[in-house]
Amino acid sequence: MKLRFLFMKLIPLSSPFSAFALLGLLCLAAPAQAQVFRCAGVAGASTEYINNVIEAKTRGCKRMEGGNVTIFQGAPVPKAKSASANVAAAGPTPSLSAEQKSRDSDSRAILESELKKSEIRLLDQQKEYNNGEPEKQGIEGRNYQRYLDRTAQLKEAITRSQSDIAGIKRELARLPATGG
Repeated sequence: MKLRFLFMKLIPLSSPFSAFALLGLLCLAAPAQAQVFRCAGVAGASTEYINNVIEAKTRGCKRMEGGNVTIFQGAPVPKAKSASANVAAAGPTPSLSAEQKSRDSDSRAILESELKKSEIRLLDQQKEYNNGEPEKQGIEGRNYQRYLDRTAQLKEAITRSQSDIAGIKRELARLPATGG
């Protein structure tokens, strides 16, 4: 009883500070971090860290003590393939369905037509660019800056067209070869 009265005299409950002080004392009394255990991996797996006391006791894990422990969730390890999966993978690849072949040939035709259009556009742009000296148009004879701006735009358009052509060729290379 004497301890209770001593506590009441130190922190009177009537003050607004008392609730916060009491809460602070309670927080200091309880530890903020849970226990972390280090377990050896099962069947040659990597070391595992857990915070479940019951599981740690059943697996014979050691308690981590000392500094703070930071644990990041890793990516799941892929399981080894079974023997039947290896046999199936080693066998011949299944032939493509007629529908898939049709889609591939349609894709190839579309890409080839786009390639032709892009190559024609590139030739026209290169002709207009005239190796960096395009013909002056209208006001460009009097306003040299407009001429320089148009020349720069033509050069950028040529670079973009060349990049487009390279991308279309890459896409064509990814498609399976036609059977016919």
